[in-house]
Amino acid sequence: SLDYLYFSARDIDQAIRFYTHCLGGTLVWRVRHGGTTVAAVRLTAADPLVRLAEHLATGAGLAVYRVFSLSEVRARLSREGWRTESEPFELPQGPCVVFRDPGQQRLAAYERVRPEADKRFEGRFD
Repeated sequence: SLDYLYFSARDIDQAIRFYTHCLGGTLVWRVRHGGTTVAAVRLTAADPLVRLAEHLATGAGLAVYRVFSLSEVRARLSREGWRTESEPFELPQGPCVVFRDPGQQRLAAYERVRPEADKRFEGRFD
């Protein structure tokens, strides 16, 4: 499933205002950790959420998909000519890999091994 869209937000307050006031979204959470801030905004009744991140490079946005088995997806996409940008890394929910498709679009897949992580952020405003 497409769980969220991950966008760069160099000025997090300005980005939150745009997505809430201009686009009518609802701020779900805003977390400051490790010297950066990430916020989640709901624009529609169903997923995907929009996640805004100070640490993400401008123009490096991602569609982030949840998969049943990250290792299976990684193997299948590699066979089809997709390449990984880096080794797997950890999200609060579980391991994630960023891929580039044959047209060089960036997509990410993660395996939700810690489903309780989502609840830890809901309603949190650091």
